[in-house]
Amino acid sequence: MKKIFTTIAALVLFSITATAQDATIYLWRNIKGMEKQPSIMFMHKPSEDVENTHTAVIVCPGGSYHHLGLKGEGNTTATWFAENGVTAFVLKYRTAESFYHHPAMLQDIQRAIQLVRKNAEEWDINPEKVGIIGFSAGGHLVTMAGEFWQTHDEIAKLGIECQVSLRPDFVIPVYPVVSMQDDIAHRWSRNSLLGKGKKNQTQERKDEFSLELNVPADMPPTYVVVCDDDPIVIPENSLRLYAALQDANIPSRLARYEWGKHGFGMKNNAFMKEFHWNQSLKEWLVELGFMK
Repeated sequence: MKKIFTTIAALVLFSITATAQDATIYLWRNIKGMEKQPSIMFMHKPSEDVENTHTAVIVCPGGSYHHLGLKGEGNTTATWFAENGVTAFVLKYRTAESFYHHPAMLQDIQRAIQLVRKNAEEWDINPEKVGIIGFSAGGHLVTMAGEFWQTHDEIAKLGIECQVSLRPDFVIPVYPVVSMQDDIAHRWSRNSLLGKGKKNQTQERKDEFSLELNVPADMPPTYVVVCDDDPIVIPENSLRLYAALQDANIPSRLARYEWGKHGFGMKNNAFMKEFHWNQSLKEWLVELGFMK
């Protein structure tokens, strides 16, 4: 009897996995020198009972650039987007847990954008409607991808010819790490991104990766989410980023909440029940023509 229940449980788990995740994409397969890298995207297609917007979003979970919250911030977010007609890709990018630092993470998200646009027709996506959303350190990563797409073409340095734009069409940093400056930096994320020690963390490098200091004139529309009681990443990170976006005349919005702390993602938690923050996000995406 126990064996039967175990088998049934396994079948149920397989069914849930099969319906929640439609495809697994290896970012660096058949790329010379990158064959053993673990970078993966998990595709979640829109539900059959909703209208396909032909928009795509790449989801970057947080984890201090050290590890990844794939379930709480990745899968729940991708599921919500898919239920709203958006093809979502959860990006399992390289982190310091596996001894990777910059530029590995930026290479991974740029490669993800390239692959989504390259395969847009096959995946029923409009290549001009490809956005990115990231949480915590993932928020830093997506903002960095929005800022650095011209000045830091990291996949070109790998000898990969890219025939599509690496500029995302929208950027959504949620309770993001933003600054590398000593007064508000999330130091674990800084250590994981840049490496420890004074040699890796010169003031020049801190400035280079402090995203509030590097907003370009062609930054994509950006939607910043932050809670005033965040105990992990100092909320001033988000406030400085938003101020810099406004100063650069970038179409941007700050969704600021009194409470919610850090790590709420799109889980069915008290913060979500009170504020339904993803519905406000949807309204913004509808305004821009990315959702319906």
